[in-house]
Amino acid sequence: MDTRFTRGKSTILERPLSRPKTEVSLSAFALLFSEMVQYCQSRVYSVTELQTRLAEMGQGVGASMLDVLVLREKNGKRETKVLNMLLFIKVNVWKSLFGKEADKLEQANDDDKTYYIIEKDPLINAYISVPKENSSLNCAAFTAGIVEAILTHSGFPAKVTAHWHKGTTLMIKFNESVIARDKALDGR
Repeated sequence: MDTRFTRGKSTILERPLSRPKTEVSLSAFALLFSEMVQYCQSRVYSVTELQTRLAEMGQGVGASMLDVLVLREKNGKRETKVLNMLLFIKVNVWKSLFGKEADKLEQANDDDKTYYIIEKDPLINAYISVPKENSSLNCAAFTAGIVEAILTHSGFPAKVTAHWHKGTTLMIKFNESVIARDKALDGR
């Protein structure tokens, strides 16, 4: 290869495999996400269907993202406890997606299967304008799909939904088998 074209730069084979800079410009993200919302909106008839379609798109992203993050952040070791997995999502997944941790992680007072990830001002909703007739639309359903896929593919089957409460709240309802397994692991 002619060195006059590569002076000062290393070839791709000489670069380390460690984490590359992964930031995407905010305007590019906003444009692509708004196009995704418009694409989904043109193929559905209700807000519920739109949120379901966004969640399905998010599940594809979450499934792809899980292996990369586990390999980078945890050296290939997966979590076995519910709380540790939720903290991994709150810290590592959120930093990878949005550049910061999620604001809060809470457990429901009356149900040991339900947890909440709370984001006061989610980036995913920042550049989406919602008409008055669709005021219940929460585009964070895309993020809910990502979280649901990560949990499900990690062996923690759950249903994740996005709600307007204290900003945006992702409600995570684990299957009964996950909670029973977690209690059994605590009993060891």
